[in-house]
Amino acid sequence: MKQSLQLRIAQQLNLTPQLAQSIKLLQLSTLDFQQEIERFLLENPLLEREEGGDGESGPAESAPAETERESSSESEPETGELRWDEVRGGSGRGDDDESDPALNVAQSLTLREYLISQAGLLPLAPRERAMLELLIDALDDDGLLTQSLDEILAQLPQDLREQLEIDEDDLTIALAYLQQLEPLGVGARDLSESLRLQLLQQPESAARRLALDIVRDHLDLLATRDYTRIKRQLQCDDECLREAQALITGLNPRPGADWSADSPRYVVPDVIVDFYRGAWRVRLNDAAMPKLKVNEMYARILQQETGAGLATQLQEARWLLKSVEQRGQTILRVGQAIVERQRAFFEHGEEAMRPLVLRDIAEQLGLHESTVSRVTTQKFMLSPRGLLEFKYFFGSHVDTDAGGECSATAIKALIRKLVQNENKNKPLSDGAIGEELARQGIVIARRTVAKYREALMIPPVNQRKSL
Repeated sequence: MKQSLQLRIAQQLNLTPQLAQSIKLLQLSTLDFQQEIERFLLENPLLEREEGGDGESGPAESAPAETERESSSESEPETGELRWDEVRGGSGRGDDDESDPALNVAQSLTLREYLISQAGLLPLAPRERAMLELLIDALDDDGLLTQSLDEILAQLPQDLREQLEIDEDDLTIALAYLQQLEPLGVGARDLSESLRLQLLQQPESAARRLALDIVRDHLDLLATRDYTRIKRQLQCDDECLREAQALITGLNPRPGADWSADSPRYVVPDVIVDFYRGAWRVRLNDAAMPKLKVNEMYARILQQETGAGLATQLQEARWLLKSVEQRGQTILRVGQAIVERQRAFFEHGEEAMRPLVLRDIAEQLGLHESTVSRVTTQKFMLSPRGLLEFKYFFGSHVDTDAGGECSATAIKALIRKLVQNENKNKPLSDGAIGEELARQGIVIARRTVAKYREALMIPPVNQRKSL
């Protein structure tokens, strides 16, 4: 072995700072992009906003829009996997919820603050009040007590337990106080106990007694809508069972949810789609595109004098302007290509969605597939069909009998429509849905129907059957 010098000729692709900056800006969401622009404006004195270019435009373009589900705004999704909504056949609130004082309180207080404010009205000793607040702190977001009293007690320091002489009986008494507070059902150890606490506040009746029996021992049968077994085991008729079910479905299975609801997430649409003069038009949202320019005074000074530092910042400012313009044009081109290919969706809805993959757009626009992937991530378009992410228009497909292709989104829309229009007394099984799709020229296996149905969060046939 020995050391030697060799000459070698090779080609290598280097990522220039300008190209790296363009890629970084392209993959950012609109809100992150605007934050990045603000950082550039603070760091580079040669950059400034154009007059009137502060992002303010028409009312429809300047206001951020709340994120909607990635589908047509005209069709509502089926309710989720076996959630309480399906057992009850609707939401847990009544029509007069807007006038409910408790819900108005939830606008400004957390669940903990609301419960502690009520606890302050109870005639409790300081020691009892401290244990009650201990249980309040252990509640989850739904207002339920998922930990046992033994576990809560074990979390206290040993010296504190001995000093206050706290045992499980003390916590049991504090729990009884907690379960008397509003909202009804708070402090329950499980769903069954929460519903029972709410039912105990209802007027005495035969339907209430039956409802108490159901939530105590047969809630799983009610969830699966196995009404035959409920009637056989509880010795009740259809009318009494309907009344009991109406009582149960009028309860709130998540008593603390109104106080712990997540704040809505807002996005600014990158492009706006509308129907203009007989054609679909795509345009950039001015609110999402900052108007920048180079400070003319500093630029003139640099032409007359030599300043290495400012010259570098001038070059960076020009690079940024070019990158911002290129980002906007790339997003616009991809948006136009998507709308052109999915014109039937905008005119007729989800059922007319065409199969589309990133490669199709990349080949049409002469871009790399990774570039299209960056453009379609966290980019949104505001259209008559709602606020939709670019990626919503891409998906898998299946072959049809006629030799064509059908988008998975369109198939899901058809399945949702079939379930919405089915006879609730005799709902369609996955096999029956597959047969109905086959009549329309779309042949898919029963397990594929089940996969799409679960993706739509539609419960199985036995859970959709009405009494």
